[in-house]
Amino acid sequence: MPDDLRPESLRVELTELGDAFRAYQRRPEPDLAVLAALHDRKARAFARWADVTGDPSLREEADRAATAARTTREMDLNRRGVPVDGETVVERLLTRGQGAHARRVLEHVRVDSPLPGAEARLAVLMLTLRAARAGTGNVTGQDLVGWLGADAERVLQALVDAGWLRLPQDATAEETLLSRPEEPARVTVTTLVPTAPRPFHFGKVTRARLSGWAQKVVGDRKLRKKKAGAADRLLAVYTAGHSRPDGSLGGAGGEDGLALDAVARFCGLRPEEVAEHAGLLCAAGWLAEEADVSGGRLRGRLAERALPLSGLL
Repeated sequence: MPDDLRPESLRVELTELGDAFRAYQRRPEPDLAVLAALHDRKARAFARWADVTGDPSLREEADRAATAARTTREMDLNRRGVPVDGETVVERLLTRGQGAHARRVLEHVRVDSPLPGAEARLAVLMLTLRAARAGTGNVTGQDLVGWLGADAERVLQALVDAGWLRLPQDATAEETLLSRPEEPARVTVTTLVPTAPRPFHFGKVTRARLSGWAQKVVGDRKLRKKKAGAADRLLAVYTAGHSRPDGSLGGAGGEDGLALDAVARFCGLRPEEVAEHAGLLCAAGWLAEEADVSGGRLRGRLAERALPLSGLL
C-alpha cells in the first residue's frame, strides 16, 4: 500500500484491515462468522482502492475477497446446521477440525491407557478430556458414578495406584466420589502435566467441545435404557469419532470400516467380542444396521439420530 494513498480514509481502512486479519490469526479458536465479515470488509476496501487507482489487479482481489466471504459464510452455516439454498443440513456438534482432534484423543487412549479393562479405559477417556490442556480438570462424584456406576471407586483407586491419576490434597477415592458440582474435585492426569511432552494442542473451546461430545455419547439415553456397559459406550464413542458425514464408518486414511484389532483394544475387548457389542448398539438405534465384522474390519453406519455426533472424516 503506497504511503501517499488518498483519500486518507481509505489508507486508514486498509491499515486497520491488515491489523484485523493479523489479530484474527492470533485467536485461539476460529470463528467463521468473524472471518466472513473480515473478507466482506476486504472486498469493499479493495473495490474502493481499485476505483481510486484504476488498477484491475485490485478489482480481481476484491472479487476474490467477496467469493471468500460467501464460501466462509456457507461453511459457518453448514457447521451450525442452518439450511443453505434450501438444503437441510445436519447440525453437527463438532467441526471437521475438532473431529480430527477427537480422533487424536481416542488414539492416545487406545495406545496409552494404563489399565486394560473397559471400565478403566472409559474413565481414562473422560478424565483425559477434562485435563487435556493443563493436566488438571474438575470432576464430581456424579460424573464418576454416571460413567462407571458401582465400579467408580474401584476404578478410581486403580488409576491412582497405577500412578496415572492424582487426587486433590491426598483425598481418598471414596472422598472424591462425594464431590459435588458446587465444589468439584480437581484431579491431575500425570501424563498431561505441562512438564511432560504434550500429546494434544488445542484451545479451551475445543477441549470443552470434545468433552461435551464424549459426554453426550456416553450418556446417551437409549444406550442407558439398553443397560450399555463401559465397552458398549466406548464402542459408541469410537464409531462416532470414526464416521463420515453420512455416518459410514471408516479410517482417517479413507479406508472402508475400522480395524477390529484397533476397535477391540480401545474398548477393552477381544476382537471376537466386538460383534456382540455392535449388536447392542444396533438394538439401541446407535448403528443403523447390523454391523459387518468380516475380513477383520468393522463396517457399519451411524443411525440418523447419531449423525450430529459424527467425527466428520
